[in-house]
Amino acid sequence: QVQLVESGGGLVQLGGSLRLSCVGPGFIFDHYSIGWFRQAPGKEREGVSCISVSDGSTYFGDSKGRFTISRDNAKSTVYLQMNSLKPEDTAVYYCATDLGYYCLGYGTDTGMEYWGEGTRVTVSS
Repeated sequence: QVQLVESGGGLVQLGGSLRLSCVGPGFIFDHYSIGWFRQAPGKEREGVSCISVSDGSTYFGDSKGRFTISRDNAKSTVYLQMNSLKPEDTAVYYCATDLGYYCLGYGTDTGMEYWGEGTRVTVSS
């Protein structure tokens, strides 16, 4: 059973920053793309960002310009640096992988093979 574990969530004020981490088995981070998703209260889960095996990054929605995804394969970790946070960013954030090489299809949550249990981010105004 592959386990992905997110951490770094919390309560932050408008305009603040958080860095989320996703840790998992080394073979996942060495060979596959990893994505971040989020689900706000009462809404469907949506893609936030993805990083491919070759470190190509993709951003969805209004995360562009505010969020930065990165990976450290030596630590089997993918990070999501979130800056200029807004109340609309309040959600549970998940990492996942579709066991693919590229970041195709990470705009929606279908097709993912493994998920973490999520970390909650709350942005207060």
